[in-house]
Amino acid sequence: MKAPKSLMGIKEFAISFIVASFLFFLLFVPALLTGPAAGIDSPKVVSVPQYGDFPVTFAYLISASRGDINKLKRTLRALYHPGNYYLLHLDLEASPNERLQLTNFIAEDPIFNQMGNVWIVEKSNLVTYRGPTMLANTLHAMALLLRTCKWDWFINLSASDYPLVTQDDLIHAFSDLPRDLNFVGYTSHLGWKLNKRAKPIMIDPALYTTEKSEILWIPEQRALPSAFKLYTGSAWMALSRSFAEYCVVGWENLPRTLLLYYTNFVSSPEGYFQTVICNSKDFKNTTISHDLHYISWDNPPKQHPRSLGLRDFKRFIFSNAAFARKFKEGDRVLNKIDREVLHRYNDRFSHGGWCSERGKRTETCSGLGRGQGAGVLRPGAGSRRLKALFNKLISNKNFRKKQCR
Repeated sequence: MKAPKSLMGIKEFAISFIVASFLFFLLFVPALLTGPAAGIDSPKVVSVPQYGDFPVTFAYLISASRGDINKLKRTLRALYHPGNYYLLHLDLEASPNERLQLTNFIAEDPIFNQMGNVWIVEKSNLVTYRGPTMLANTLHAMALLLRTCKWDWFINLSASDYPLVTQDDLIHAFSDLPRDLNFVGYTSHLGWKLNKRAKPIMIDPALYTTEKSEILWIPEQRALPSAFKLYTGSAWMALSRSFAEYCVVGWENLPRTLLLYYTNFVSSPEGYFQTVICNSKDFKNTTISHDLHYISWDNPPKQHPRSLGLRDFKRFIFSNAAFARKFKEGDRVLNKIDREVLHRYNDRFSHGGWCSERGKRTETCSGLGRGQGAGVLRPGAGSRRLKALFNKLISNKNFRKKQCR
């Protein structure tokens, strides 16, 4: 006898709840890292090995999937700085050959080897674009980076992102900011998302299978929550260490409650962190509604970013953003960014005080081994653009009055 649809829906919802609980538990299971930093086997806190102090430090998660290896390698080189930390996640869907290429790329680079601050997640996650597995992957990365190294802000990017400032620019611009600020684009006006995302119930098969497939829909819908207020925004952000700790090992139950709720929410990375931070009395006043990105959305329906090209160059530079997305592999505009913005040549690293010898930039960064440039910054126009953006965002007109509205 066939079970009624309502009973089937209840059964599937119960299964998803159990899976969500197990998913959260996995955040605390130690994961293995591979790459040149072979010493990261225990959860002790480490610092940049004997290189000098910089005003602020960033911990990056750079995510990639099948076919993204070349983009990932280029983005990493453009973003690299010895004072930061880089955790690379290659989707479980990627081939063994791609994983080997990435491992060899990191292991064979002399700078990555010397500094030991670039790691690869060995036990990869299967990530579904519209499912909660992307959110789980971000929280997993936070947990790894929190237990492994000291940093001030966590930044998540994809292989399709590219920097619009050098890391010296970014470090210099952030050095004047309070360390508790969180750059997370948000709004409480969900509009069409109320009926298309908040009310429907879905299950992501990637939570319990090893092959990517479409999300599953439950016939029933749920009412809007009354225990907390929903927010939505960007999946890309720069989060303070204190807020990252709150999300992973929070001293109250809000992050865990919302994690369970968003497990059945379409495109949960675009709402989870926004809803957590704006419903937390400790962090709601630390928010800046900006994701530090320039993104040109399709219009209509403004759901997917269109690929950027040479025609967009002036627009994304004048936006004063730190990053832009998305870019196609090998697009000519990336070469223009390298030459005119990052001062990056011959597939080497971006311009910076660390990569210099006797005050002059070198292609090989040979001064690194002798301590030349340790702790030295050489910010340029990118720092001035970022500071102009920050001054606008934290002005009396835009900061306190607009927080979590």
